[in-house]
Amino acid sequence: MEVYYSSQFKKQYRALSQKIRNQFNKRSILFFKNQIDPQLHIHKLRGKYQGLYSINITGDVRTVFDNSYKNTILFVAIGTHSILYS
Repeated sequence: MEVYYSSQFKKQYRALSQKIRNQFNKRSILFFKNQIDPQLHIHKLRGKYQGLYSINITGDVRTVFDNSYKNTILFVAIGTHSILYS
C-alpha cells in the first residue's frame, strides 16, 4: 500500500505537539495492520470532507484520509474536531 500526505496535512502535522504526533504514529501503525480495528473509530464524513474518512487519534484530534484509489491512502488533514469541521 502506498501512503501520501497532502501539503495541508504536512503543515498541520508540523504544528502538532510531539505527544499528538506520537499518537498519530501509533494509530497509523494500527491502521495499516487492521483497518477495521474499533480503536480507530473510522467513519465516513459528510459536508466539507464528503466521501473521505476520519480516524480518531485522541479524544479530540482526528485525521482525514482518502482511500478511493486502489492500494493508496492519502492523508488529507489532521487537527482537532473543531478546527477540521468548522
